[in-house]
Amino acid sequence: MKIGDFKMFKITVYSVREVEIPLFEKLNKDNFELNLVSEHLSIKNVAKAEGSDAVLVSGGDDTGKDVLEKIASYGIKLVYTRSVGVDRYDFAAANELGIKVANVPNYSPRSVAELAFILGMTLFRHVAPATYNTHMGDFRILPEYFANEIHDATVGIIGAGNIGTAEAKLYKALGAKTLAFQRHPDSSNDAVEFVDMDTLLKESDIVSIHVPYIPGKTDNLVGAPELAKMKSSAILVNTARGPVVDNEAVAQAVRDFKIGGYGTDVLLDEQHVMDKQFDTLDDVPNQIDKDLMKNYPNVIVTPHMGFFTVPAVTDMISTSFENFKSTIKTGKPIYPVER
Repeated sequence: MKIGDFKMFKITVYSVREVEIPLFEKLNKDNFELNLVSEHLSIKNVAKAEGSDAVLVSGGDDTGKDVLEKIASYGIKLVYTRSVGVDRYDFAAANELGIKVANVPNYSPRSVAELAFILGMTLFRHVAPATYNTHMGDFRILPEYFANEIHDATVGIIGAGNIGTAEAKLYKALGAKTLAFQRHPDSSNDAVEFVDMDTLLKESDIVSIHVPYIPGKTDNLVGAPELAKMKSSAILVNTARGPVVDNEAVAQAVRDFKIGGYGTDVLLDEQHVMDKQFDTLDDVPNQIDKDLMKNYPNVIVTPHMGFFTVPAVTDMISTSFENFKSTIKTGKPIYPVER
């Protein structure tokens, strides 16, 4: 096979939205044969990958044991993801089946950072309850709308990696004091002041979480004990993963006015809600998610759309193609994931 011409290499790509198709076509500079599938990968549609050399998934796809076994039965040994998270992979099954996994560890950090910033500011300035009330015909300026200005506020970032630092820079540009907690602080990061977790929770007007979900390690990183340390007016933002906060404790804290509000782009059991439309909120299958969302407008939820920008999706597709190209040329992807 000639370098630069991979027409004989077929990749079945799942979870491709219509607006993403032009990007897949534009960025396919090595002429891979692409089989673009709009649905999320599941046991019901895994057969669409038969005859392919590789599969490319996203964060909402099923890469559990049953699905991986079917993929392996087609002779496919490459199941890569164009997202960062790999928590839905059954790595024991992948290893047993000889399936290689690769991911996209970095993409435009501004995509998630901007959404986290917007969620934080929307609640900080009480925009969510104000717009809800005006759309219900109530145009009074209520005492609850009385707000501080962000240049006089303190923002705490839990996890000052690329995304957390990008968000900190947005707040810092508006004059806010930016604190951060990181297990291994980067002394060269001048966008934040590193402090311990307790100090961050006690002093921050907005607390924004940017940590990976590692089962058994980052579950409920922010729970009832941490919420109790926050200001009663403080806003909590989570654009990381649903399980890194105790969602029941957050819902209770909002109901009891122990915190000012919660903005999130992530929920529990997202595989059961992502890209689905329910008739009513009562039809959402996870009771904890449902109880949390019933606190609107003091709880605002977006449908895991932080990544959904042109620069970020471009990065995700381009890096995925580079992973495949490297595998064909060298036998290894650029960003392998082994567990």
